[in-house]
Amino acid sequence: MSDPKAPNPPRHRRVPLRVRLRNNWVMLALMAPGLLFFLFFFYVPMLGNVIAFQDYQPFIGFKDSPLVGLANFQELFADPAFWEAVRNTLAFAALQLIFFFPAPLALALLINSLVSPRIKKFVQSVVYLPHFISWVLVVALFQQVLGGAGLFSNYLRDHGMSALDVMTDPDTFSLLITGQVIWKDIGWGMIIYLAALASVDQSLYESAAVDGAGRWRRMWHVTLPAVRGVTIMLLVLRLGDVLSVGFEQFLLQRDAVGARASEVLDTYIYYHGVVYGDWGVGAAAGLVKGVVGALMIYGANKVAHAFGEHGVYSK
Repeated sequence: MSDPKAPNPPRHRRVPLRVRLRNNWVMLALMAPGLLFFLFFFYVPMLGNVIAFQDYQPFIGFKDSPLVGLANFQELFADPAFWEAVRNTLAFAALQLIFFFPAPLALALLINSLVSPRIKKFVQSVVYLPHFISWVLVVALFQQVLGGAGLFSNYLRDHGMSALDVMTDPDTFSLLITGQVIWKDIGWGMIIYLAALASVDQSLYESAAVDGAGRWRRMWHVTLPAVRGVTIMLLVLRLGDVLSVGFEQFLLQRDAVGARASEVLDTYIYYHGVVYGDWGVGAAAGLVKGVVGALMIYGANKVAHAFGEHGVYSK
């Protein structure tokens, strides 16, 4: 039993909000631009989803546009072009998930195995730079290499073979899109994995080497478990964004291969909502895409919890 005469332990006083704001004003000031960006460009525009339930006309605005209930969704689901865009989106997303998602991890493991710090830094810079190139320049660069008058076609002609215009072939468009994404963004994902690898205790590698583990064993039992949490978190975020396979990339190449091969949900929303002026159906398609993405994040996060990982948010 505790001594009744013993003094009670001191109770920590809750710091008032005013004091906490004053003490952390520097951090709050640094966060303010990012918070304002998400507020005005992501959360406030969500109010515009009311268009999906209206016969919206821009010249009369939200207030006077008549409500039509679920009529826009009925028209959307009855449109064969919508389902074709869904099929194309899922096909492109599957290819990117299979080929692009593990590529940054593989590249990070390769660069992390390099001995020379100068070579590491040089390779990181080279593969990281394409992320900052716009899609207009990326498509133009691929056109100069793989187009009908590009380097690859000229090489084939010079050696007596028929030219191959990859940029206008609908059958290879999915592989072209995936290759462009890998070339442009593999360095961006690599940085995240390199940061996770930098936090691995080097004594674990030394202990594994003493126990007789070779390079592959050390990678399998030390390196990969160290980045498992980051990998699952990125996978959850990728699954939540699975219906967003790219807008500019597809829009720039849509005329070259045709709408049948390149129409995805983002271009479908753009053409129906902005180009054709069918704002209600376009907003309905965008709302369906957002709801499905939210459900994918929730489901993938539950799977992450089942494997003992935190995912995007904890239980």
